[in-house]
Amino acid sequence: MNRRQLITLLGGAAAVWPHDALVVGTGALLTNQRKRIIALAAQHAMPAIYPYREFAVDGGLISYGNNVPDSFRQGGIYVGRILKGDKPADLPVVLSTKFEFVLNLKAAKASGLTISPLVLARVDEVIQ
Repeated sequence: MNRRQLITLLGGAAAVWPHDALVVGTGALLTNQRKRIIALAAQHAMPAIYPYREFAVDGGLISYGNNVPDSFRQGGIYVGRILKGDKPADLPVVLSTKFEFVLNLKAAKASGLTISPLVLARVDEVIQ
């Protein structure tokens, strides 16, 4: 499978930059197939960034996205307010405020990438 076939496999839910990097989007299909996507990206030496920390935990290079448990907590607060009588239309829009930047050093080394100390200083979690 070549790089173009990899992108076709992802069904347009990924973007290829001129430097042959992969940006994987969100969605149940991509999350459920994350191990396959990670393996294919590694097989083709394609640096990739993923939306959730689970991708980096499973061997992906980098993930940056909202903290999913915090998002569910926010949703629970909304449900609680609605059950207590608040009208949904009167509730303010709440955006995620907790984001995670996770780097998998093992994946970086396997790809032959050197991670800058400036990047390491900004990472929320480093997976060895």
